[in-house]
Amino acid sequence: MSVKILMVCLGNICRSPLAEGILASKLPKDKFIVDSAGTGHWHIGKQPDERSITTAKKNGIDITNQRGQLFTPKHFDTFDYIFVMDGSNYDDVTSLAKTETHKSKVQLILNELFPGDNVDVPDPFYGLQNGFDMVYEMLDEATDLLAKKLIEKHS
Repeated sequence: MSVKILMVCLGNICRSPLAEGILASKLPKDKFIVDSAGTGHWHIGKQPDERSITTAKKNGIDITNQRGQLFTPKHFDTFDYIFVMDGSNYDDVTSLAKTETHKSKVQLILNELFPGDNVDVPDPFYGLQNGFDMVYEMLDEATDLLAKKLIEKHS
């Protein structure tokens, strides 16, 4: 049975698609499933932002097959781990949790790098390409630690 990890941001076109692609590239596909969703409905069914696609491609990762989806309470039952990109996403996701078990699945992704500091991954949507590159670097570092932890725990 595969371990399922969900990455969540606001629109599911910038940060969470990158996080999904980066983490998936570091985990064995036969043991782990990585997906992403957004707390907002604007981009359901759409490809990631062109700047996220470009940044991922530059780093050898193809995220063009991803499509935006809305985070819903059913995701708590489907996924073992839910990583959010910022405090606002954390509040939005945990407000949909019906149990403490569901709520305990939700973590800020940068707490992997900065435990307990609740650092946000900045949303690069309204910025330039270099903002996407910076987000990639942050997520790459965080997912290095996360992948190691997940492989150790589930192998």
